[in-house]
Amino acid sequence: MPSDTRILVGKIVAPQGIRGEVRVQTFTEKPSDFQKLAVFGDKIPAGALHFVRALPNTNVVIMRVDGFADRTAVESLRGTELFINRDDLPPTKSDEYYQADLIGMMVVRDGAELGHIVCFQNFGAGDIMELDNGDMVSFRGASVDFEKKIVNVK
Repeated sequence: MPSDTRILVGKIVAPQGIRGEVRVQTFTEKPSDFQKLAVFGDKIPAGALHFVRALPNTNVVIMRVDGFADRTAVESLRGTELFINRDDLPPTKSDEYYQADLIGMMVVRDGAELGHIVCFQNFGAGDIMELDNGDMVSFRGASVDFEKKIVNVK
């Protein structure tokens, strides 16, 4: 992966309280991962977001943003996508990969090409691959062939 590749890890969904904090929906394995990630957005430079706390039993964290001191100021950040640089992720083990590494791969079922992966979704029942033709396919039970750049699904 090129070093300038950005990985989407969260999204600012709302202001939190009156002190300029924001609620961030996380897309990481654990919301607490935000404590150690160098997160940035189009309106927020790297290092300007600071972890405050994770909300229990959710994928939401509260963060403080440098330069934003009140609720009115952070309202303009609602909907801002948050990223990290791909090179900032820890290396994977030989049998592991990041979903971002699968973007662009062909999805195949019973030898038939279904389309290329453009992103992943998760609405609570498991990971779903969104394909370039608009189809959505469950990732459950899939096998990945990095050499051929193919994801085989059942």
